[in-house]
Amino acid sequence: MPRKLHILYTIPNFDTAGSGKIVYDLVNQLDKDLFKVSIVCYHSGGYFFEEIKSLGIPIYTLKFTAPLRPYHSLLSRTRPFRKFLRSQQIDVVHSWNYNSDWTEALSCKIARIPFVYTKKAMNWGNKHWTIKSYLSAFIITVNTEMKAFFPKKKTQELIPFGLDTKYYDSGHFSKENNTSVFKIITVANLVPVKNIEMLLKAIYLIKHLPIQLDIVGDMRNNYVRDLQDLVKNLKLENHVSFLGKHLDVRPLLAQANLYIISSKKEGMPMALVEAMAMRLPVLGSNIPGIAYVLKDFPELLFLLNHEDALASKIEWIYNMSQEERVKLGSQLREYCTKHFSIETFIKRHEDLYLKLVKQ
Repeated sequence: MPRKLHILYTIPNFDTAGSGKIVYDLVNQLDKDLFKVSIVCYHSGGYFFEEIKSLGIPIYTLKFTAPLRPYHSLLSRTRPFRKFLRSQQIDVVHSWNYNSDWTEALSCKIARIPFVYTKKAMNWGNKHWTIKSYLSAFIITVNTEMKAFFPKKKTQELIPFGLDTKYYDSGHFSKENNTSVFKIITVANLVPVKNIEMLLKAIYLIKHLPIQLDIVGDMRNNYVRDLQDLVKNLKLENHVSFLGKHLDVRPLLAQANLYIISSKKEGMPMALVEAMAMRLPVLGSNIPGIAYVLKDFPELLFLLNHEDALASKIEWIYNMSQEERVKLGSQLREYCTKHFSIETFIKRHEDLYLKLVKQ
């Protein structure tokens, strides 16, 4: 029986569940007759680490990157990771490191192991990204705009994130019969780029309506305190609730009437796809990552930083009949099932890993 290909996933941490969930799906659903998998991360902390650990696959905590300077000693500082790669007989390294560090790619290049990274976010613009891309055997992009980042890189491919639509299905939950309040929800890693203040300002413009906004995400930072102050200044205490972080957001989505994402930058926002799969009407800011997900639903996009435009879109959804909202939610779920299926996502990664090893 031929040896299984050993795929190593590297990720800085599992402090947020975004990339962690995607790595979880890859680790859990790759063909176990063809592949064995391991994970390396910096530490064993983080909100999602125990979920990953429950899969029972090897997880190593070590530094897979190295400080760049001084350059003359860089190779010696990458030696521990190279030694690890060889000792574990790794065939492909797939990086989920979000930043432009290229020492990981350098280690793989020296060890003659194909290095793949998924470009998750829309940040670009320094020489280190260029070096990282040059050293990479392959780059996976997650929206159509990202191709412009790598105009000379032939070994790249758009592989949008996939979602288990059997798991994300509102049919698993009964909806409360409370028609007096229109419930809006946003789920995010609560940092400034998520632009929640725009959403709050839009809510202020239509606070005469019986609407309730639930904000879901980790509240332990200064940005959240600024948002809470804005809620007080706008006198929205009766319209806005901060629910904190939830590992399983499906019960909250199932009770909502509308999902909104108002981010300034996104690669491919899975929280938006999760809401769509849950048959929930959605609205999103017209930026590349969100526009890619909603490319067949342009009417659900609003101009970034135009809270009046967002307020108008919310009123439009609010004034829909129940039947119209159900129809829209069903169309969004059907679109997710067709374009963002977990089965296609896994198969395309399997094909890529096999191709890289055969080269």
